[in-house]
Amino acid sequence: MPDGVRRSRPAEFLGLLPFSERAYVTQLLRRETVGGALILVAATVALVWANSPWHAAYTDLQQTEIGPQALDLHLSLSEWAGSGLLAIFFFVAGLELKRELVHGTLRRPAEAVLPVAAAVIGMAVPALIYLAVTAGDAQAARGWAIPTATDIAFCLAVLAVVGRRLPAALRAFLLTLAVVDDLVAIVIIAVFYSDGVEALALAGSAAALALYGLLQRRGIDAWPVLVPLALVAWGLMHASGVHPTVAGVALGLLTRAAHQPDGSPGPVERFAHRWQPLSAGVAVPLFAVLSVGISVSVDSLQAAAQDRAAVGVVVARLVGKTVGVFAGAYLVARLTAARLHPGLRWADVFGVAVLTGIGFAVPLLVSDVAFGAGSEQDDRTTAGILAAALLAACFGAVLLRLRHRRYERLYDEENRDGDEDGIPDVYQSSEPGQTDPTP
Repeated sequence: MPDGVRRSRPAEFLGLLPFSERAYVTQLLRRETVGGALILVAATVALVWANSPWHAAYTDLQQTEIGPQALDLHLSLSEWAGSGLLAIFFFVAGLELKRELVHGTLRRPAEAVLPVAAAVIGMAVPALIYLAVTAGDAQAARGWAIPTATDIAFCLAVLAVVGRRLPAALRAFLLTLAVVDDLVAIVIIAVFYSDGVEALALAGSAAALALYGLLQRRGIDAWPVLVPLALVAWGLMHASGVHPTVAGVALGLLTRAAHQPDGSPGPVERFAHRWQPLSAGVAVPLFAVLSVGISVSVDSLQAAAQDRAAVGVVVARLVGKTVGVFAGAYLVARLTAARLHPGLRWADVFGVAVLTGIGFAVPLLVSDVAFGAGSEQDDRTTAGILAAALLAACFGAVLLRLRHRRYERLYDEENRDGDEDGIPDVYQSSEPGQTDPTP
């Protein structure tokens, strides 16, 4: 090899995270894990309540209408949960995506291509499988987007039980994939599940969003200014016929991500820190309480087992998500000559791919939009969503548990701090790209 010419090192998939990125991801995943536990409790409460002697009170609660009629916002609590509470969830998802695009792994195309490809293929394959299962049933086929998105909170709740020492890179891969899933899912809802769009209201919402973005560019972060503007954008989006959660994602993506001149976090990280607990601890659990309460009986389970949409959801989520995510990651790695981290195997990626079959908030939202909240078809599909989540959690947990000892060794290597200076030794090695523990 001629002097001065160096052979480029192949990119590494699921390698060591940058020190600052690892700290942020660890903190975020901890909050999401708590949120997953709360969502599980909320879903259990809804199911028990809906199948108790007080089930009529549960139905009355779902159908209770509140809000100003003059603004076309006199909605049932169930509708408020899907349109209002989940707008907060998607706002936080938008913030997380914006941060990933500016400061996280998505800012580098070479690193972004793999999780993005895994996410996109991991959404396309289950959609195609669902359409194959529901072929010939036009009504059931409307739910083709239900099996596409991943629920990060539930996935992390499972990891907290069986994969607490899972390497940080695998957790970050799952987080990035789920965030991309959420963005694509909201685009699908906006494009394919919006009927009778009111152009004037949509233009008004777009104008409010543009003003929000302009204020962000000017460095104006005052809540008394931004919150009313966000509410206007949400309300006009709702009036336009486009699902108002789209406004939530747009607001998150328009938020300024650059760090402050003094090096402190920018609005994206500050807003996420404030709103993520509200999303994971209040908004999504309340949505679960108002959405998951379906009748569970021998007859209802038999009806779901014979329903093409419900069966399609289970097959598409268990098989489609696993195959799509794993194949997407594997093919891109092979095409780009990326090498897997030496301490990991493709079996580890497969185990995480199985976990992506866990879906909750977004699949339930798509089911409500596609079939009508509370309809018989929606209830049967909800049963399929819950069954798929449970099965994916069990299968994924078993697969990851088989590698638990290996994960413990990797975790110890990543966290060993022999000189007790607060920086793990692995970030002070002589390996290229690992020597600088600062952002």
